[in-house]
Amino acid sequence: MSKSKQQNSINKSADLNFNTPQRSERLTMIYKALYQLNDVVLGIIFLIGSFLFFSDTTVTIDTELFVIGSIQMTVRPLIALSHDLHLAHKYKKLEMYDQ
Repeated sequence: MSKSKQQNSINKSADLNFNTPQRSERLTMIYKALYQLNDVVLGIIFLIGSFLFFSDTTVTIDTELFVIGSIQMTVRPLIALSHDLHLAHKYKKLEMYDQ
């Protein structure tokens, strides 16, 4: 195969897949934003809970905040997992469309 034909076929395959990275990048950005938002809220809850530990009268509220923070720490890997599953589903759908 000549060099120009090889280059042409490479360009065609690049053109066919051009939209896929943009979609997956946008999807990744959305999940990253969710992940980071969860981390910010998690940090704030643990920070407030830490300050409430200084007083004996706020120990119950403090404990509740730490439980909420612990639940949010469980949400972190669930966000990452749902992102991976979402991308896998999109790519599988794309592969079926290409065939």
